Amino acid sequence: MRSTRSAAPSILFACLLLAGCSSASSGGGSASSEGGSPAAGPSATASANDASMHTIPVGAGPQSTYTVQQQPPAGSCHYRYEQSEPLPDPKCTPGATSPAVTQRNLRSTICRPGGYTKGIRPPVSVTSKEKKLNAASYGYTGRLGDAEYDHLLSLQLGGDPNDSRNLWVEPADPGHRSGGGINNKKDPVETKLHTAVCSGKVTLAAAQQAIATDWTNALSKLGLS
Repeated sequence: MRSTRSAAPSILFACLLLAGCSSASSGGGSASSEGGSPAAGPSATASANDASMHTIPVGAGPQSTYTVQQQPPAGSCHYRYEQSEPLPDPKCTPGATSPAVTQRNLRSTICRPGGYTKGIRPPVSVTSKEKKLNAASYGYTGRLGDAEYDHLLSLQLGGDPNDSRNLWVEPADPGHRSGGGINNKKDPVETKLHTAVCSGKVTLAAAQQAIATDWTNALSKLGLS
């Protein structure tokens, strides 16, 4: 009986110790899920594999005076193509949002009557110089008059006006006649997304993510095509 009584406290202490370790281990796992990598599971896997969930940089927003922005080194950027349509290099041109446009202030910014973009657009004296530099970044050798110096996140979708990460020399569509001027299929996509955002069909963030990832399938991805 004496040996049984002596062993009981030891066994009880060991059980309590093990329980405490198990609890601490579980607590550590929860902290990791909240503050670190997401816990494994179908939803976490889907999020990790969803290219549209990348973080879009935030630019400086509209400025009273614009200056020529430094561009990526010559030849360092490379076009991608989907359905024969040009897309920018995500390393050089990931897009950039304007901090002046948020979901809460849509009615006073991009969705306001009378328009928003005209008063914040950089002058041609700035963008013409940037366009030549960016053409060198992408190794573009075609006619500059046929290429658009394009905001990946358009101004009507809250894109930053003059952040170099949001601007790229966009070649003309396949089959475009040289010397025919700017003509591409991205502009109608921007307009449809703008209409959807202002009508409440999609959120501003969803539209920005879709067009920054791949403008050629942005409408279908959001169920707008």
